[in-house]
Amino acid sequence: MADIDYQAQHKKRLSWMPWLYFSLKPKHLSWAKPWQDDIQQRLCQLETIHIGEQCFIAPQAQLFAEPGRDISIGNQCMIAADVFMHGPITLGNEVAINHGCSIDGGRNGIKIGNQTRIANNVTIYAFNHGMSPSEPIYKQPATSKGVVIGQDVWIGAQAGIVDGVTIGDCAVIGMGCIVTKDVPNFAIVAGNPARVIGDRRDKK
Repeated sequence: MADIDYQAQHKKRLSWMPWLYFSLKPKHLSWAKPWQDDIQQRLCQLETIHIGEQCFIAPQAQLFAEPGRDISIGNQCMIAADVFMHGPITLGNEVAINHGCSIDGGRNGIKIGNQTRIANNVTIYAFNHGMSPSEPIYKQPATSKGVVIGQDVWIGAQAGIVDGVTIGDCAVIGMGCIVTKDVPNFAIVAGNPARVIGDRRDKK
């Protein structure tokens, strides 16, 4: 198989499983790092984005950050294919956002702490619509409180997090649950709406 065919397939693999980028051998990094450098430099030229060192951003990810709605990405972060991000968003170091996530910072932003892992198809929205019956939803002003997610948090696949929520450090958000209230440090939550079902400190 020609090298160009192999590289195209390997780029696709990395885009959907970006953790593999961080274990590439030098012979693969020789083409993968320039590819990533080009993607990231182009993003920084087009959008109000700061990207830390040794990050991976899939070319299929869609990042939008106007002035005043910046996206700041820490070191060694990974953003997989088909992710949608609209600032203001701040990621700490070693944050992973897997494929298909939709993250919108509204006006007041989303902050995600170091070493937090977000599984596929998670939705996080830091805004909401007014619901007065006096006029259609789409004509009503949006509100935004912001979302804060601590460090070393694991958010399971297809979970949803609504505006105004704070998730404490070391919490675990179960697959498919909808988080509508603050989550304490170390709490394990599940369900719709999410409720505390355990404490991570009890796990061995």
